Amino acid sequence: MHMHKFEKIWLIFGIGSLLVFLTVIGVSAFYLGNQPPSCLAVIDPEKVDTTAPFNEPGLKKVEGKEWDYELVFVASAFNYEPGEVQIPKGAKVKVIATTKDVIHGFEVAGTNVNMMLEPGYISENVYNFNKTGEFLVLCNEYCGVGHHMMTSKIEVVE
Repeated sequence: MHMHKFEKIWLIFGIGSLLVFLTVIGVSAFYLGNQPPSCLAVIDPEKVDTTAPFNEPGLKKVEGKEWDYELVFVASAFNYEPGEVQIPKGAKVKVIATTKDVIHGFEVAGTNVNMMLEPGYISENVYNFNKTGEFLVLCNEYCGVGHHMMTSKIEVVE
């Protein structure tokens, strides 16, 4: 079989790029230990209401950690608990969330907080709320007929 010189060059370039990509991914996954965040923490979806910290959703001040507050959310059928929360301006907050029933989205509009909540898994995100105002929490993953009403509110105050 005869191949043109340019075909050979592009074939070598493509295979070389593939090998570099797979090497970087392999080193990242196995040597550096990078894994998807969903495999870090699990929870029994039937026992969410009795498992700490989800048995008391809301904002709690913490000491001795790199963040100032922990904000715990529980998603269920067309509802976030708590429905509204106030956070002081400049607070570094770790948002911890899970769901009891189906897959939900968790997006704080106007921030980079955007998580997928899956039954049996705990999702976490750390964010520094530096701007005062109201931030709407939306479900951005279709979860049923009441999906459009599934909201909560985070108010950042002075």
